[in-house]
Amino acid sequence: MDLFIDRDDRRALSTQLYEQVRGAISDGRLRAGDPMVPSRQLAVDLGVARHTVTTAYGRLTAEGFLDGRAGGGSVVAPTAPSPTIRLRRATALPPAPRWKGRGPRPSLDDSLIRFDMRPGRPDPTIFPFDPWRRELARAGASPVPGAEDVIGIAALRRSIAQWVARTRSLVADEHTIVVTTGSQHAIDVVCRVVLGPGDVVAVEDPGFVHLRPLFHALGARVVPVPVDGGGLVVDRLPDRARMVFVTPSHQYPLGVTMSLERRRDLLAWAARNHAAIVEDDFESEFRYVDRPLEPLQRLDDNGNVIYVGSFWKTMSPAVRVGFAVVPTSLVHPVGAVLDATDCVPSPTVQLALSRLIDSGRLDHHLRRARRTYQARHRLLIASLDRSTGGPLSDALTLRPSNSGLHLTAELAVAADEATVVAEALRRGVAISGLSRHYDSSYQRSTRVKAPVGLVMGFGAIAAARLPAAIEIVAATIADVAHSATR
Repeated sequence: MDLFIDRDDRRALSTQLYEQVRGAISDGRLRAGDPMVPSRQLAVDLGVARHTVTTAYGRLTAEGFLDGRAGGGSVVAPTAPSPTIRLRRATALPPAPRWKGRGPRPSLDDSLIRFDMRPGRPDPTIFPFDPWRRELARAGASPVPGAEDVIGIAALRRSIAQWVARTRSLVADEHTIVVTTGSQHAIDVVCRVVLGPGDVVAVEDPGFVHLRPLFHALGARVVPVPVDGGGLVVDRLPDRARMVFVTPSHQYPLGVTMSLERRRDLLAWAARNHAAIVEDDFESEFRYVDRPLEPLQRLDDNGNVIYVGSFWKTMSPAVRVGFAVVPTSLVHPVGAVLDATDCVPSPTVQLALSRLIDSGRLDHHLRRARRTYQARHRLLIASLDRSTGGPLSDALTLRPSNSGLHLTAELAVAADEATVVAEALRRGVAISGLSRHYDSSYQRSTRVKAPVGLVMGFGAIAAARLPAAIEIVAATIADVAHSATR
């Protein structure tokens, strides 16, 4: 660590060194066994007499902070006082008002989780690690062509363009693809380009609650818009909205697919109001029964749609790569934002991903993953089937969904949602509540209560372990409901 000498300080130089080293040990910046800079070298570095350093080290040794070793210099003593973190003044740099009281989403203690039924989580065990490691090693063995291109290396942009055109019928080429560190990063970048302070963003309600703070942080006003069996209710969109965020293929968390008629109405609305549509094709690659509808981006004739996607669930959370398909008018401004923020995925990772896509291994992985997740999807649906007396059928009412990595069901018994979620976690099952995905301020203003229920993921839990998790959830709901009636 660096030590400093203040020649204007009236304290002795040895005292200054003593207090700095003692403070570093007390704060935990220096830990037991860490070596100290040899006294001779430190004296030269600081421009002081060696006696000054040895005096400070001697005092620290006498007080048990350091151990002197013959011929081996001084190290932090194993018996040194335990580190204590000094509290900083909380008001030294207050956040901007829109961030006051906010913090990151709380993380769960993984040691408590035996069955992970949180929504949107892929199974890490089916990720093609061997091919991925080979491609990473190959990409890292030589310089990556176009590594300084802030919108993504050309090879990956070509690969993504061909892949989304083939698998999702998008209209795209390498010049309209922008590579990001994930879909949320893609949304952030395009919002910075499209939105101005005070602009209105319409979002699905219920929807991705973690996106609302992002829009607020950019100075936008967020207006929740209800979702019904056909998707976002276009008639409820505010005319002043500058942007609409939608998940038409698999609405989160309800799982409904936006109807073709509703898609056309939304596109017509955006054209009339000169508004942008951000289409997150959430979990569309995991569709199990009916045929997919054309993406909004494919149906768009006016260039109002920005399509965002990610390889987070397609492959693994370890692959922090996403992308946006943007109208040509936005490519350069988006590139300017990426250049200014210097937040782009590793070029080595980009090249490895490009080769994985081009080799066909990504498609092979998706076919395998789809079969795996479909079996779990059927198991969870069966547990909610009243005709067969599934273990969850009396407690929950299923909202139909034919794709994705989760199912949503409303509580059919008088059980407090938050209590069910907390008690399930205590019993080892991590699960999500439905009502938390609704805009609470909107619910208060309209005096309409959000439905209560559970959002149950099945991506990260093996089929063989799913029945045990289901039994715990069923027992938890029954116990909470029974306690409420006593």
